[in-house]
Amino acid sequence: MPRLVFMGRLEDIAGTGELVVSAGPLERILAALDPALAVQLLGEKVRMALNGRLITDMGGISLGEGDELAFLPPVSGG
Repeated sequence: MPRLVFMGRLEDIAGTGELVVSAGPLERILAALDPALAVQLLGEKVRMALNGRLITDMGGISLGEGDELAFLPPVSGG
């Protein structure tokens, strides 16, 4: 089963560090999540990494068996 991994503040919003989901198109997977979480995951500054590789275009993403999609919020610090 594919997994969604939430980092930083997104983990707080999701209430968990990762979530196992059914395989399929990313749009369908996000539509099945809590709407408040889905909105945060689609934020302009949130980056995604599919199986450890940063992706810039979420169009056409379909998660399959064993895939991991990590959501990476912007980091601040100094």
